[in-house]
Amino acid sequence: MRKSRTREDVATLTDIPNVGPATARDLRRLGIEEPEQLRGRDPFQLYDSLCSLTGRRHDPCVIDVFIAAVRFIEGAPARPWWEYTAERKAIVSGKKS
Repeated sequence: MRKSRTREDVATLTDIPNVGPATARDLRRLGIEEPEQLRGRDPFQLYDSLCSLTGRRHDPCVIDVFIAAVRFIEGAPARPWWEYTAERKAIVSGKKS
């Protein structure tokens, strides 16, 4: 399946770059059914909510995917999720200090 390169082409969660069936399921668990519902959401809060809801800690790379998806919906260009890893790590280390 080819991923959308522009927000205008996004109709479903799995049209968003970096979002596959598993991530789409996780987003639906969080009550997000439509791509536009990601606009304005905090990827870290989404991750914390997912961990609370499922009762387990998910791989932190899930945060990177959430950042990539939210940013794309908010107008940023499509970027691989791993390009957000350094940003996530910097934010997390800043929260701990």
